[in-house]
Amino acid sequence: MPAERDRPRDESPVQRPDGIVGREEAGVVSAATAVLSERAGTASTALPGVLADVPVAVLLIDRSVGAVTYANTAAVELAGNVRLPVDIDTWGSSVGLTDLGGQPLASTSGPLSLVAQGLPVTGEAVRIGPGRGQRDGARRDQLLWVTGFPLSRPDGDEHLSLVVFLEVDGGASDPAGAQLQALRERAVVATDIAFTITDPRRPDDPLVWVNPSFSRITGYSAEEVVGRNCRFLQGPATDPATVAEIRAALDARQAITTVLLNHRKDGTAFWNQLSISPVFDGEGELVSFVGVQTDVTERVRVEHEREAAFAAEQTARQEAELARAAAERAQADAERARADAERVQGHLALMAEATTTLIATLDLTDLLDRLARLCVPLLADWVFISLVDDGGTVRETASRHRDGFADELRLLATQHVGHLPEVSPTRRSIATSRPVLVPHAGDLDGLFSSAATREAAERLGVGSLLAVPMVARRRTRGAILLGRRDTGRPFGQEDVDLAEDLARRAALAMDNVRLYQQEHTVADTLQRSLLPQLPVIPGVESAAHYVSASTAADVGGDFYDLLHLPDGSIGVVIGDVVGHDVAAAAAMGHLRGLIRACAWEAPDPDPAAVLARVDRLVQGLGVASMATMVYARAVPPAEDGAPWRVYLASAGHPPPLLRTPDGEVQLLDGVTGLLIGVDGTLPRRSTAIDLPRAATLLAYTDGLIERPGTDLDEGIAELVERLVAAPAGAAPRQLCDAAVAGSLDGRDDVALIAVRFC
Repeated sequence: MPAERDRPRDESPVQRPDGIVGREEAGVVSAATAVLSERAGTASTALPGVLADVPVAVLLIDRSVGAVTYANTAAVELAGNVRLPVDIDTWGSSVGLTDLGGQPLASTSGPLSLVAQGLPVTGEAVRIGPGRGQRDGARRDQLLWVTGFPLSRPDGDEHLSLVVFLEVDGGASDPAGAQLQALRERAVVATDIAFTITDPRRPDDPLVWVNPSFSRITGYSAEEVVGRNCRFLQGPATDPATVAEIRAALDARQAITTVLLNHRKDGTAFWNQLSISPVFDGEGELVSFVGVQTDVTERVRVEHEREAAFAAEQTARQEAELARAAAERAQADAERARADAERVQGHLALMAEATTTLIATLDLTDLLDRLARLCVPLLADWVFISLVDDGGTVRETASRHRDGFADELRLLATQHVGHLPEVSPTRRSIATSRPVLVPHAGDLDGLFSSAATREAAERLGVGSLLAVPMVARRRTRGAILLGRRDTGRPFGQEDVDLAEDLARRAALAMDNVRLYQQEHTVADTLQRSLLPQLPVIPGVESAAHYVSASTAADVGGDFYDLLHLPDGSIGVVIGDVVGHDVAAAAAMGHLRGLIRACAWEAPDPDPAAVLARVDRLVQGLGVASMATMVYARAVPPAEDGAPWRVYLASAGHPPPLLRTPDGEVQLLDGVTGLLIGVDGTLPRRSTAIDLPRAATLLAYTDGLIERPGTDLDEGIAELVERLVAAPAGAAPRQLCDAAVAGSLDGRDDVALIAVRFC
């Protein structure tokens, strides 16, 4: 036991808020220690968990038989090997207990006898005679302080009392001295057990008293904790379930013993074995809760280490067993992994081939045939591909069987696919945009519309069916129906995933084909309306050529025109709207209409005046952003043999060329002007030249002369060389072909018109 001289000397009797000091305090605290087990069986079953290893000797006495029924480790060391239960006088004799005068305690007035009678002993000094009480191996005279009290409720069935022995050093030398007097005043508060008392009659059940051991264990002084609920010892790691269990026991006025993680004032954690017992007055009224606390951190640590060691042993055994099993499965797993890798590699190769194959064509029929060849025989024994229009009607199909069966496929395509029942996998897949898997087809009566189609399907083999939708840009365009003949090899989830991936790629390719065909149709129609057929004009031969830079539409912003004006003159126009696509073509159409109107009914037929008027209209109407243009007005000769008179104006356009009958090519660069759409207020000018008969005027757009890394002058020089190289007397069509004979890089639209004046 801790020596009294090691304890603080300045302690004073602890006073409760109600003013009762010493006698009642020690009794209440000690009684609370034992009552912890009152509702969990007997006190002797719960006390070992809290008091077994504390350095204070503790006895439990059954008053109904006057016998000691429990002794903790310290009490056993006092009495030696005494078999329990034993009557109290025999136990006292085994210890060698006497009063201070040396008389045995086996009398009705002794503290043990009083406790056995149910009376409290608030503190009495006793002796252990020489040669007894050999806890430290020495034969000496010891002084003990005895505190005892009843445990049970007045109306309970048990009749139990608790006795606590506190060792006092130096008792033989001065039994009546100051040390003994201090011990009388401190009693239970001097033990190493942490005691607390709360008052449930006050709000939040606050602490009203703690002993110094509580302060030593927790680091909180009595002044810091009295008046507070003891939940301040809890922390983030405290088990909420344990806290809830304690709260439930307090609400039910029941004793509870448990272990939970608490925290000291400095924040360090410790494991606290806590026993809380209700204390009732003589009328059965709850007056307080008494808590007994013990720091069991070391014990918990040892238990955890033991559990960890056991778990490690179990884990090692299990790992050994698993290792043996894993070794047995290693070869099988490796083979399975190799097979899976080969299968995945095959799937990836199929998807790569599908992407390459499907995007290589813009013809829908060819695309469907390619898709069918991808599906059979890699995915299925046969395949039907059905495409639907916006109304849901099947319009096109494709099919394939690994063994031919051309007649059966043709029969199903003509009599069945166009009239698919709603319950068919294809219809269900199209309607839901989800795959439909029929692992075992079974009865085919509901899937086919006639006996002939059902018989044809049976010859194809319908052991297992899988329909996957072809969805692109959030629209279902059709479905792929895959079939396998072998009932022992039905389609599975892996087949579904692979078929869905293939269907998505195919759907996107088909939608691209559809969009291309739609835009191509629009472009063709637009081109026919915007690029006119050259009129047949007496005395004039003409030809034109057009190439669009757009791969999706055969139109662009370049245009040409040939006009037979009301006054008999001939108008030749070449122009280029900024931009390359259908939008540029639309702007070009507006611009072409404007210049036609301005040239047809021009107050001043001079090309400069016509271009100025077009410029004002373009800016006023917002027809196009900017454009280049050349307009030439050729006036026929007044008499035979005279030359044609040509008036020429340019709006920032490459200069036209003139090829004479002898094959010489001249650059008509004597006139320039601002682009259309830049500034309509600036004046424009034109120039006039005489054309000998059979001379050819050739106008073009910059797409014909532009090359990466070269300037326009070099491109014009190359064009001139090609025209000079054309045969003598070449017609306008031949000159157009010669002009475009060079490599066109497709970076810009190309428009070209050649007019021979006879």
